[in-house]
Amino acid sequence: MTTRRSFLKSSAVYSASLLVAPSLLNYNHKYIGLQLYTVRDAMQTDPAKTLAHVAKIGYNSVEGATYTGSQKFYGMEPAAFSRVLKQNGLIMPSSHYRLGEEKMNGETPKGTMMSGWDKAIDDAAAVGIKYMVCAYLSEQERGGLDHYKKLAQDFNKAGEMCKKAGIQFCYHNHNFEFEKQDGQFPYDVLLANTDKNNVKMEMDMYWVTKAGQDPIALINKHPGRFPLWHVKDMDKTPQKDFSEVGNGSIDFKQIFKSADKAGLQYFFVEQDKTPGDPFTSITQSITYIKKNLV
Repeated sequence: MTTRRSFLKSSAVYSASLLVAPSLLNYNHKYIGLQLYTVRDAMQTDPAKTLAHVAKIGYNSVEGATYTGSQKFYGMEPAAFSRVLKQNGLIMPSSHYRLGEEKMNGETPKGTMMSGWDKAIDDAAAVGIKYMVCAYLSEQERGGLDHYKKLAQDFNKAGEMCKKAGIQFCYHNHNFEFEKQDGQFPYDVLLANTDKNNVKMEMDMYWVTKAGQDPIALINKHPGRFPLWHVKDMDKTPQKDFSEVGNGSIDFKQIFKSADKAGLQYFFVEQDKTPGDPFTSITQSITYIKKNLV
């Protein structure tokens, strides 16, 4: 199974769903998205067939998980990849990217914030991407609070460059940003030292919860800062592992009531590991979402 780190390196249902979830009347977005990392092995083998399968299951939006290194989208140039998306009735409003501080074979990897960011932005615009997301910081890229302050300025710069192309820059959290240093969370340092208009956040509900934090409290503290969500559930075992949406312990019904306050625009199902066929798991997740959340 490909790991996130190695991988990063290398029709509307809304109207009918209002009858099911009247408390979400203010949530006016029809898309149910899938983070393609969930089906990463299939995307590596046959991306066109995989995207067709994802669309058949009912997803109409996807989030990319590969660009760094190849400067292509799953081996395809932007125009070719756009055609495959369109053929399957899909949009890709968001995609993940790397910071690029960590060297690969002694060189700064292309297609990252540190190298080739201009081309990455141009390619994103060609595909119709609206959000470019820094997906992850390796251990070498984290450091202390002073380094997080430097990263905040790097994010501000990347966000300003994105803004010129009509794209929003975001940062995607894990749980290490909530490990205190000198009494502060690095996540709070990033929020405090970035321009709230140029740098938004993609909230990963699983990792926020795994870190002992409350997604709703974060939204209330930073309204409008979370236009993207990863809807990822946590199982009820002591290991608190990944699970299908609705099968775990995270109260998404309550969290979705804060969608407007968060500034939510798109959400994506993600399940880093599945107990069997990932397509079975994402089918279970979308079935729950359609019945209960949108």
